[in-house]
Amino acid sequence: MGLAATALALGTSFAAGSAATAAGSDGDIVYTVHPLTKQFSTGTRPGALPTPSQCVARIGLACYTPALIRKAYDIPDGWTGKGQRIVVVDAYGSPTVRQDLDVFSQTFGLPKADLNVYYPGGAPQTSTAHKGQPLGWAGETSLDVQWAHAIAPDATINLVVAPNNYGNALNGAVRYAVDHDLGDVLSMSYGSDEAAIKGKGNNLQLKQSHENFVAAAAKGISLFASSGDDGASNGGPALAAGYPASDPLVTAVGGTNLFTSDTGAYEGETVWGDQASCAVHQPFGCRLGPIGATGGAPSTIFAAPSYQAAVNGNPMRTTSDVSYNASVYTSVFVYVGFNANPADNGFYFYGGTSSGSPQWAAIGALADQQAGHRLGTLNPALYAIGAGSTHALAFHDVTSGNNAWHGPGLDAKAGYDDPTGLGSPDVSGLVGQLVH
Repeated sequence: MGLAATALALGTSFAAGSAATAAGSDGDIVYTVHPLTKQFSTGTRPGALPTPSQCVARIGLACYTPALIRKAYDIPDGWTGKGQRIVVVDAYGSPTVRQDLDVFSQTFGLPKADLNVYYPGGAPQTSTAHKGQPLGWAGETSLDVQWAHAIAPDATINLVVAPNNYGNALNGAVRYAVDHDLGDVLSMSYGSDEAAIKGKGNNLQLKQSHENFVAAAAKGISLFASSGDDGASNGGPALAAGYPASDPLVTAVGGTNLFTSDTGAYEGETVWGDQASCAVHQPFGCRLGPIGATGGAPSTIFAAPSYQAAVNGNPMRTTSDVSYNASVYTSVFVYVGFNANPADNGFYFYGGTSSGSPQWAAIGALADQQAGHRLGTLNPALYAIGAGSTHALAFHDVTSGNNAWHGPGLDAKAGYDDPTGLGSPDVSGLVGQLVH
């Protein structure tokens, strides 16, 4: 894709998680990412970017810029995250993360990002045996840093890169960020199906991960993770939550279809669940077919925390806690510059709950900025608001849709539900309640 081209080019570039790139034991947790993309060709001038309705007319999906997302979710213009730090943890990283973030910022009129990159486990590992996995993580890294910056453009972004996608490596990256106090909030856009974790709660890597979260909570660091992109069953035969989203100390971010006007006015949301949505809601005619579905299901490892008692009749911890735009049908622009063929570089349409996690982390940074201090573990406060009379001032309640994906799914309903949690944020209203 040439940068000067204006034609919309449809192609598929699904970057699904695959096996890890280094040998490990049977007890290893293997984390994957699943950034869902459709290829797009455009210039890098704002005037060259189509409006959501133009994207719908030409391709069959909406396309959102930072300004439109900020408007839809009611983020005040003066809230920029100044003085705050956002940690983004990924494996493998991207060789062009700085350059791509600069192009993204210039295109959308954002200030130059304050980005630091750390490699606590050494240089990232690559392998020709699993070409798709490092490439998928490169796309994930681009998505994470660009959209954290979009929501909190004056916050510092500290990207911590693990050398591979095994539990030990990513645990080491999280621990490094916590021990060195690299951020006020921390985003993890990766996950592993709980059903695939050997030993469940007795797994040593899971225990190590939870200990990291306990240490983060003790420092007042807010934690966020994506609920996953393979539905309520993670593509399997039974309901299955994803980890680390299912950890009670983590705010699990589910996914929606966000509908706005061309000026960003909020028009509504449904569960991101293309299997059901394409059959019932037919978003924009569902011309591209089913692409994915948000995670969100009961945990088989963690009991229900006390903060879920008022909204959850399940004895087990349930995800999601909150939600955010995630569907490729209501995608966001991400600049990619790491392709082997330079002609393939440019803006892409991206979706997935891994888009929501860094944006919610950035919202956490905005909340810290308004409070003047770290708010720490957010779930107790979020659920207190969600169960109260002012819920509608803080959240958009998503009441329609189902997150089945090649297996069983769960329905949205009024109030809390597994696919979308308490709902998506009205940031101004939510932060106003969090800080008072």
